[in-house]
Amino acid sequence: MKIDVFSHILPEGYFKALEKKAKPGVNLHELSPWVRANPALSQIDIRMRVMARHPDVLQVLTVAAPPLEEVVAPSDAAELAAIANDEMADLVAKYPDKFVAAVACLPMGDIDAALKEADRAITRLNFRGVQVYTNNGGEPLDSPRFRPLYEMMAKHGLPIWIHPWDSPIMGTPAKSLPEAAREWVPRPCRAAFGWEFEMSVAMMRLVLGGVFEDFPNIKFITHHCGGMVPFFERRIHVAYEVEQFRKFYNDTAVYGNTAALMCGYAFFGGDHLLFGTDAPLGTVRQGYGNTLGTIRSIEQMDIPAADKDKIFEGNAVRLLRLLI
Repeated sequence: MKIDVFSHILPEGYFKALEKKAKPGVNLHELSPWVRANPALSQIDIRMRVMARHPDVLQVLTVAAPPLEEVVAPSDAAELAAIANDEMADLVAKYPDKFVAAVACLPMGDIDAALKEADRAITRLNFRGVQVYTNNGGEPLDSPRFRPLYEMMAKHGLPIWIHPWDSPIMGTPAKSLPEAAREWVPRPCRAAFGWEFEMSVAMMRLVLGGVFEDFPNIKFITHHCGGMVPFFERRIHVAYEVEQFRKFYNDTAVYGNTAALMCGYAFFGGDHLLFGTDAPLGTVRQGYGNTLGTIRSIEQMDIPAADKDKIFEGNAVRLLRLLI
């Protein structure tokens, strides 16, 4: 059995409500072009056909980007988060042989509403954690405003998934920049480089902001195997103590790159890597995601078989306290 801890979904009802309540001037499909390009995100029949290719893979559902606050007004965010979470709970209940758990979508613009929804999702819907983004409208994850959420999740002993998102600078459309600067922030580089930068900065801020010191039991799962952190270990070590960075848990969503996974393994260790594919994201030409490529890249890692078992299943069962 393999447990995909970072698979994305836009539940159909949530997706329709998101389009309906989008703020004036916000084009959801322009903001997140993968929404239109990948119908398996919201059409469950397509998703089931794709998942049938890998019957030994169970998915943990996480709501796909963009963050709520990028699309809807703060007054609508709590309602939209509840719609998404209720739909994911229904899917987990209806398809237990496909979806082993779900992760709560939160209205992070209102921390009181976020705490309320996180508590509901965990205690009533049996969700196995919550998802946040690397910044909330430019507000970094070490902001004091988010500390109550960290305290809650540390008490629950459940992880916080971190998904990358553009900071105000990195997300600036090139056409709005001075002409001399446009070549430095090309939009196509967003997911290839920008998001890895955002993830790395978010991890750095959580470490330097003392979040692990204040909440020793806190658990974070990064997307894309910890961004740039494993690769730049030695440069980080020049200025900072790297041991705190090893506390992050990290998925394997590097699109089938065994060398990158070996770099992550060398830094984080076998107990802190979890099978995650980004499914069903990836172009339709790629077959709705990179599940097969990710599986093969892990199988090709030069590590003990016991550690491969941990990455594929054991670490997720332990961290999410799954009963399977």
